[in-house]
Amino acid sequence: MSPKDDNQERRSRSTEAFFGRRKGKPLRTNQVRLFEEELSALRLDLSNPAPTDLATLYPVAVSRIRMEIGFGGGEHLIHRAVENPETGFIGVEPFVNSMAKLLAQVEARDLRNIRLHDDDATVVLDWLPAACLDQIDLLYPDPWPKKKHWKRRFVSDVNLKRFHRVLKPGGLFCFASDIDTYVNWTLQHVSRNDGFEWLADNASDWLTPYPNWPSTRYEAKARREGRSSAYLTFRKR
Repeated sequence: MSPKDDNQERRSRSTEAFFGRRKGKPLRTNQVRLFEEELSALRLDLSNPAPTDLATLYPVAVSRIRMEIGFGGGEHLIHRAVENPETGFIGVEPFVNSMAKLLAQVEARDLRNIRLHDDDATVVLDWLPAACLDQIDLLYPDPWPKKKHWKRRFVSDVNLKRFHRVLKPGGLFCFASDIDTYVNWTLQHVSRNDGFEWLADNASDWLTPYPNWPSTRYEAKARREGRSSAYLTFRKR
């Protein structure tokens, strides 16, 4: 193993880093332009310390900060950013083609309450100051269905500690999935972390989509294949 590969392996173990594809189809000319212009302007600058007040990251006034990890095609993130112009959003997505789709929507709608990161979300979580986020969304993450790959799931003891550090007191961690093993995995991991409480009194609380929920392509695929979804909400104690 080369020194570079060894460093990457150590980083992966220490950060629960991203696993998966970063690029699919070649980008079209306009998508390349979006990366050069839009993403360059919206990408978080992790080379400098994070501002104490994250609201200063945005050119518009925001009163809440919300982070979505792995936003896919961006349907949910765009919907929420339009719906909540007073909220500043941080979107993280390593997959190049998904980022390109989101950038096209940001430009078309002239959204100014979004900042982005196109790499590993754990790096952003470690960069952020403590108690700075009102909400973290992890919606339909890669389930890594084979048991030998479960250690790659983003919900882990290490990352739950990261979530707890950056969420404000009373802040929310919202998780949605159509994979039963991942839902149970998440409940088990959160239950042994006394920093969160599950906000559910009965089955309807976790079977009912979040308010004003925009159906995503992942959810549509799950329904076509006969799977129902779970919507879990946890609050930082």
